[in-house]
Amino acid sequence: MAWSCNLTIDRPWSHCMFGYRYVKASPSTYVLQYKNGKPVRQGTGLTFWYFAPSTTLVSIPLESVDAPFMFREVSSDFQEVTVQGQVTYRVAEPLTLAGLMNFTLKPNGDFAAEDPTKLPQRVVNAVQVQLRSVLQGQPLQELLRNAEPLVQVVRQGLQRADGLPSLGLELVNLSILAIKPNPETARALEAQVREQILKQADDATYLRRNAAIEQERAVKENELNTEIAVEAKKRQIREAQLEAERSVLAKRQAIQDEEMAGRTALEEKNKLLTALRAANAQTQADASAYAVAATVRAVQGVDAKILQALMVGQADPGTLIAQAFQSLAENASRIGELNISPDLLQQLTQQRQRPAKD
Repeated sequence: MAWSCNLTIDRPWSHCMFGYRYVKASPSTYVLQYKNGKPVRQGTGLTFWYFAPSTTLVSIPLESVDAPFMFREVSSDFQEVTVQGQVTYRVAEPLTLAGLMNFTLKPNGDFAAEDPTKLPQRVVNAVQVQLRSVLQGQPLQELLRNAEPLVQVVRQGLQRADGLPSLGLELVNLSILAIKPNPETARALEAQVREQILKQADDATYLRRNAAIEQERAVKENELNTEIAVEAKKRQIREAQLEAERSVLAKRQAIQDEEMAGRTALEEKNKLLTALRAANAQTQADASAYAVAATVRAVQGVDAKILQALMVGQADPGTLIAQAFQSLAENASRIGELNISPDLLQQLTQQRQRPAKD
């Protein structure tokens, strides 16, 4: 907010004449002008002249303010914890705040009291009260694990009617930047967490090895099942081959039985044929013997030379020549010299060989 006597912002207040001053407020500043204890002008971004001896000005900044904080509190399990964060607020009800705290301006433009500088601390104190009630109801590990519920509870507490609205303020944002235990507790928690992590690593290693063993066993079982299936399939194939061989042997045996039956029937027929031939031969021999016997009986008393003479007419030349040679042989003692011509021998030879060619 700028102050001057003759529209000059940087002129000292002591040079203003007749007690009149000029004020120009920014849009983010709420100005109240009191005259004789009564408000005569109020609002944001006001520009006006006023008579200083009878006027009181109240200036309330409306922009948001960031107030960092850091508290040491105790959790429900009696562990010291440090909470660090930041609260952002703004003035929502200037009149309410002006009635509770002194934001009056001096003639030089400064605040007449220290209340404006104390306002952030009052907001921080309100945050601490809300945080303390929450921290005392939760254990340390829960606070370290999740801070978001803590922020939500504190924000709701500050937004209640007895919180920041009672001062005419509005909560813009609240953030918890860190929650830390004391160093000894932190080391103990780190050791505990480290052991848990190592245990989880050991469990993960055990689970991984166990999973590998289970997978290897499954692979072995699959291999054995495959071998069993292969052996079963081989047995089926061998049984099928044996069945096929048995069928072939059965068919072969049937063929051999049929051949044997055929041979047996043939032999039976041959036997019958042989017997029939023997009977026929015997009958023929009996007939021939009977004929010979009859012939013998007929010529039994006839001289041999007469029979020979009777046979001469029916004999072939060779037979006759043979008989002649036989007679010559019988009378060889009486024959001094015998001459046989080559023509006779050739004729005899030809007659001897002719039946062989036929």
